Amino acid sequence: MSRDSKTSGQVGPKPSLHVQEIPKAQAVSFIREHHYSKVMPRLNKYHLGFFADGRLCGVVVLGWGTQPLQTIKKLFPRHSLVTGDYIEIGKMCFLPEFNDTGYFGSLVISHLVRWLKANTGCLFLYTLADAIMGKCGYVYQASNFRYLGSFTTSVYRDSVTGEKIHPRSARLLLEENAARDGVAKRHWLTHDYCQYKGIEKINGRMFRYVYPLTKEAKRLLMSYPEYGGLSYPKDRDLFFTMRTGPGLYTPIPQPQFNKEVCRFNVQKY
Repeated sequence: MSRDSKTSGQVGPKPSLHVQEIPKAQAVSFIREHHYSKVMPRLNKYHLGFFADGRLCGVVVLGWGTQPLQTIKKLFPRHSLVTGDYIEIGKMCFLPEFNDTGYFGSLVISHLVRWLKANTGCLFLYTLADAIMGKCGYVYQASNFRYLGSFTTSVYRDSVTGEKIHPRSARLLLEENAARDGVAKRHWLTHDYCQYKGIEKINGRMFRYVYPLTKEAKRLLMSYPEYGGLSYPKDRDLFFTMRTGPGLYTPIPQPQFNKEVCRFNVQKY
């Protein structure tokens, strides 16, 4: 799956889409088959299916990240917004044949925005483009999202299998790391422990995007001029580093991951 296509690979009429909520199990099954990451967000509210001629062509899961209230407060610190004022795209994926059409992602988002306006009271649709996976968020740029800057994030990778280990899925590793070091808790895997386990720590960027769903949201967004002059990120803005020692990081090319391995990313749905 690619939610970040830049090129057009299909000609012909665009399909007519129908949007409806679908069972969680159906959404998870579709995502596990077609998305590059098998790890599902924990806080999910809506599981939406996008159908063309009765065929499920795409799925979008909406909810929040691990700290939803903190997220909205960081984005708009001069306003007293709450979790219910926004919704986040947790997962979005399509059938492989629609990944490189150059239009399907924008078509899905336009229907998604319409559905949110009709069925929720949210002010904003929020999403992240995972730059560690080489995603700049081109589909959001094409859909006129506002870019709100970036932040650095980290993932782990099994040096033997290439499995991408999300920090959220590393609970057992963190517990083992803490026990080995004789401390109560670890929030990040230490360099010594990673060397012992054959695990690499990789840093990259996450790009923030937001779409105002109401006139109130547009006015609120305009009151933050610091967001007004930000240019959309491009491939040249991708940057990756690998930890080579305690507190030491070295630039590396875009990392590759083996999405078929799920030794550490064990998750109950």
